[in-house]
Amino acid sequence: MVSSDPYLIFGAPSIGEEEIAEVDSVLRSGWLGTGPRVAQFEHDFAAYKGVAPLQAAAVNSCTAALHVSMVAARLDPGAEVITTPLTFCATVNAIIHAGLKPVFADIDPVTQCIDPQAIEAAITSRTQAILPVHFAGRPCEMDRIMAIAEKHNLLVIEDCAHAIETEFKGQKAGTFGDFGCFSFYVTKNIVTGEGGMILARDEKHISRAKVLALHGMSKDAWHRFSDKGYRHYQVVEAGFKYNMMDLQAAIGIHQLRSVDSNWLRRGEIWARYSDALAGLPIRLPAAESPDQRHAYHLYTIGIDEDSCGTSRDSFIDRMNDRMIGTGVHYLSIPEHPFYQLRFGWKPEQWPASMTTGRTTVSLPLSPKMSDRDVERVIDAVEASLTLRQR
Repeated sequence: MVSSDPYLIFGAPSIGEEEIAEVDSVLRSGWLGTGPRVAQFEHDFAAYKGVAPLQAAAVNSCTAALHVSMVAARLDPGAEVITTPLTFCATVNAIIHAGLKPVFADIDPVTQCIDPQAIEAAITSRTQAILPVHFAGRPCEMDRIMAIAEKHNLLVIEDCAHAIETEFKGQKAGTFGDFGCFSFYVTKNIVTGEGGMILARDEKHISRAKVLALHGMSKDAWHRFSDKGYRHYQVVEAGFKYNMMDLQAAIGIHQLRSVDSNWLRRGEIWARYSDALAGLPIRLPAAESPDQRHAYHLYTIGIDEDSCGTSRDSFIDRMNDRMIGTGVHYLSIPEHPFYQLRFGWKPEQWPASMTTGRTTVSLPLSPKMSDRDVERVIDAVEASLTLRQR
């Protein structure tokens, strides 16, 4: 039965009048590129994360943040970087583009984060970095990961695309490793349309990252064309076009100010889902640990065909018929033909990631959702499993 309700978009952002007014102000100012609002966003985000302002660099995506971090770290060409197979392709692509070799360590099937024991087993003489992904907003076991990194003298680059509000044992995600990389894509918990941020423990690393992110130039456009007078720039290395614009930062400044209230609303939705869906034959997200702060970025359920009477993909189709958008996070990286052809990977090599990637569905989880929206999702999940007609 097709619903008469409007389509509920997966990951719809909550945009307020403050963001709209700030963007309007940027448009009227004549300064759309990297400028004072980017600087303010960097400052505000650093303060939120409890690090010094000079330890943050805004870029145009988390992909750019990951790539620049690995280049700024001066890892040896062809060095191995250990990461999870259960991630978006950008994680692995950034490793490849940095001239490095991705190596996988399987996930813990309960937390769906990378398994520290598997990291230890994957280390070779060529390993130079670990790239843990805080999956769905749940932190990786950073105490164990940092202990492994210290033991083997490895760099740590945290993929925090899902983990803006995440904490592990009282410390904020993105501040454990040498680098922390964040996403402000349209479905994320802070939205700038496209955008990212790098945090770095070493100010020399962040200084080089900023140069790399803008063509390798020693001065950005704001400093060259400001009212202080023209300043010549020097190209000090071959960089990239990864800078954030003031148009993006204008949205992010106000999104950051709402981060805690939005987190609380997503927590309410999360709790409602967990309560309402508890009796169904599906896998729910693992309970939160008391020593962690979950970002509530993705609410992932597992659809086992034998238990649910439908495959994961059929379930998605049925949810769509009921006007509910869903997501898949993610098919494991070795499922994709490019990586199979280039590296010879097979999904069966990492069974926990393979099974999770083939059975998981993400439900809508946005502070923009009304209570009515939440109940529609719950009803649609029940109907899509039992084939009840609505």
